[in-house]
This record gives sequence, structure tokens and C-alpha cells, in this order.
Amino acid sequence: MTSQQTTEPAGQNPDTTETAAQETPAAATALADQLAAAKAEAAAQYDRYVRAMADHENFRKRVAREKDELRQYAASRVLEDLMPVLDNLGHGLAAAALPGAELKSLREGIVMVQTQLKAALEQHGLKEINPVGQAFDAHQHEALSQQPSATVAEGNVLNVVRVGYSLNGRLLRAASVIVSSGAPKAEDQS
Repeated sequence: MTSQQTTEPAGQNPDTTETAAQETPAAATALADQLAAAKAEAAAQYDRYVRAMADHENFRKRVAREKDELRQYAASRVLEDLMPVLDNLGHGLAAAALPGAELKSLREGIVMVQTQLKAALEQHGLKEINPVGQAFDAHQHEALSQQPSATVAEGNVLNVVRVGYSLNGRLLRAASVIVSSGAPKAEDQS
């Protein structure tokens, strides 16, 4: 063996080492260009991320603000429809204060205002639950007591103490009712 073979690194040829040394500056420049491009792309992606986060935060704040406004002004249409009812109640009170006001005409006026109020509320989805004579429904009625009745079948509503209300199919207040226990039973007197 020659001394040249012992000093060369294993697996390298002197011609290959010179070629690699000549290509290294070009390869380093290419790697530097790739690194610069990757950094520029990362910076662009980070900028897009920051902008997207800012847009999301602005969207979240806008939705919260709009939700607040909806909550504050949701009743405005209902209240606008109730204003004529208030006006008519005021007219009725003014008529009641006049000398010679008739009780019958005041009562008729109050009934008209009540009808107007119910109509205004029905336009907004409020429905009255007045189940006289209907079968007792625990989902919409609250039984206060039971009473015997010869005219109303057992398990049906005999009397409504307080009407109930539902809003667009959702129960707001159950109707308070007295339920029939059926015909009175004759007690044996033996």
C-alpha cells in the first residue's frame, strides 16, 4: 500500500473532493435562497394569521354588539302595537271621571280595550290557554283541586281559576284549573 491510500479518507477520490468543493458555494447560495424564501413565506403566513385573528375578534365583537341591540330593541314592535291600547285605557279613565258616566258604557269600553290588547298580543304569538271542559293536560294545566260534577266528565277541566299563556307554542304560564272528579257519589246510609 502506498502512503497516498492511507491519507485519503475512505470512499473519497481526490477528483470528487475537488468537484464538491467547487459546488459548495453554489449549493450554499441555493440553500440560502431557499431559507430566505421559506422565511418570507413564514412571515407572510404569520401576517395572514394575525389578520385572520384580528378579523375574527372584530367579528366576535360585532356579533356581541348586534346581539345586545337585538335584546334591547326586541320588544319595540310589541310595545308599538300596545301603545294604542294604552291610549284607549287613558280615554276610558277620562270617560269614567266625567260626571254622569254610565257603568254599562265603561264596562263595554273596558271589554273593547281587553279585546284590542289580546289581538295585539296574539299578533306576536301569545296564545291564551282557557281549557274549560277540555281534558286535563299536565303539560299545560296546573290542577289546584278536584270537585265532583254531574255535568263535566271525570278528568276534564271544571273551572279555570287563572288562564294560561303560551308564546309561539312554548308554555309561559300554565292554566290554574279545578278538575272534575266525576259525578257525585251517593253515600250509603246503612
